[in-house]
Amino acid sequence: MNVAVFASGRGSNLNAIIEAIRKGVLPAHLSLVVSNNASAGALELARSHNIPAVRIRQNDFSSEEAFSEELLSCLARHEVEFIALAGYMKKIPPQIIGRFRNKITNIHPALLPAFGGPGMYGMHVHEAVLRAGVKITGVTVHLVDEEYDHGPIVLQRPVEVAPYDDPVSLAARVQAVEHEVYPLVLKAFAEGRVTVKGARAWIEP
Repeated sequence: MNVAVFASGRGSNLNAIIEAIRKGVLPAHLSLVVSNNASAGALELARSHNIPAVRIRQNDFSSEEAFSEELLSCLARHEVEFIALAGYMKKIPPQIIGRFRNKITNIHPALLPAFGGPGMYGMHVHEAVLRAGVKITGVTVHLVDEEYDHGPIVLQRPVEVAPYDDPVSLAARVQAVEHEVYPLVLKAFAEGRVTVKGARAWIEP
């Protein structure tokens, strides 16, 4: 499975995916890394591993359609079959979702549908979790559709909220679980063990 990772930040989940491939845990080839942010650590990380890395920003195009066409062309050149969003801070255009239907995943640092939607990313999620006073948060990997944090959920993993947690400590524990879970979900897709029926998705044994 040829995978493209989309990332806007430092690329910690990208690094977990790279390591899983290197260790033989994830039977996939990382064909491309895409970012909207020229200074993203993910681009530097990709280049340090000789992985093609490009910055493509919608604001540089005259329309969403032109941006989508360039993105699709780039994905085709690198023979990408699957897209993994890993801290990508932009909404995926409908043209891309249509072309890669049920072949785009996102990882979210909470148990969706709670603490999801526009504005719920990064530290904002953990701050909202602590304000709400919930005892359990977690990680969700879901398929991407036309709405934020809305597609079929493939896997969730709970994380306990400790009495001493602040957003930074909670984020660190949740992110550690992200790094475990995301390569395993991608492995299931690579091995053809994910079934999608309507609004539901699950991993077969």
